Amino acid sequence: MANLETKYLGLTLKNPIIVSSSGLTNSVEKIGKLAEAGAGAVVLKSLFEEQINHEINNIIYKGEGFDYPEAVDYVKGYTRDNSVGDYLKIIKETKEKYDIPVIASINCFSSDEWVDFAQQIQEAGADAIELNVFVVNTDKNSESAAYEQLYVDVVSNVSKVVSIPVSVKLGLYFSNLVNVVNRLSVSGAAGVVLFNRFYEPDIDINKMTLTSAEVLSSPADIRRTLRWVAITSDKVKNIDISASTGVHDGEAVIKQLLAGATSVQTCSAIYKHGPKVITEMKEKLESWMDENGFNTIGDFRGKMNYGSIENSALYERAQFMKYFSSYE
Repeated sequence: MANLETKYLGLTLKNPIIVSSSGLTNSVEKIGKLAEAGAGAVVLKSLFEEQINHEINNIIYKGEGFDYPEAVDYVKGYTRDNSVGDYLKIIKETKEKYDIPVIASINCFSSDEWVDFAQQIQEAGADAIELNVFVVNTDKNSESAAYEQLYVDVVSNVSKVVSIPVSVKLGLYFSNLVNVVNRLSVSGAAGVVLFNRFYEPDIDINKMTLTSAEVLSSPADIRRTLRWVAITSDKVKNIDISASTGVHDGEAVIKQLLAGATSVQTCSAIYKHGPKVITEMKEKLESWMDENGFNTIGDFRGKMNYGSIENSALYERAQFMKYFSSYE
């Protein structure tokens, strides 16, 4: 029988299927169901710096008696401590109840704000930290290098104060993704997650209001990650890659591992079909390995990445000319 055990961020996972940061991982009870279904690890729902600041501002705006600076400082401290405290409690209780690696997630937009929180996460027993960093750059005068430096600074600052591994969840919007991943690898990141799924705006033309586009991914979205997992896993050797977005079944898991991913992260598939989809993914991976004579994931990981196939230019192809040439 195939052995699905793998390593990610130095952690031993029973299998490479990780439940990504979402509402699926915001309570001990929910995590328990995911563990029972066979998840290799879970990434806790992100604690948002923006959300905490919004809660603080709401309380101050609606409250009375906040004419004194001391009162405002108290509310800020109390609200922040409560939010962080609840998050740390989930980490502690999950580690006490279930034998599953727990990766905490921080969604931040400033390089210094979460250093202290990262230390508290480590003390609470988290096995690793996933930094969820993204800035919408709307300044026409800014340089891309300054935008990329923010990611490096966050990783560097957090990595210096914790001993547990740190990974970074990235978006697709970089002019040279391979260079960014390489810089992160030498700045303290043990892994990267490719790619984050962000809020995308839409417009209701009848109400003339801004709305949210579809939140969940589709199986077709795997195309956004497969190319870059394959290229990056070959070009940057000293960092783990977790493939995210578009992982909806066992076949997608196998594809990403062949492309060079160390692990995969899934979320939308579980929202659509429930935790049983994790079990189905595991079974597909296991049966495929048995059919192809692979005993361990290491036997085939990266066999289809950029440096392993005969014509690596296939991963570089950006135009549709060849694809559409057969269509009239």
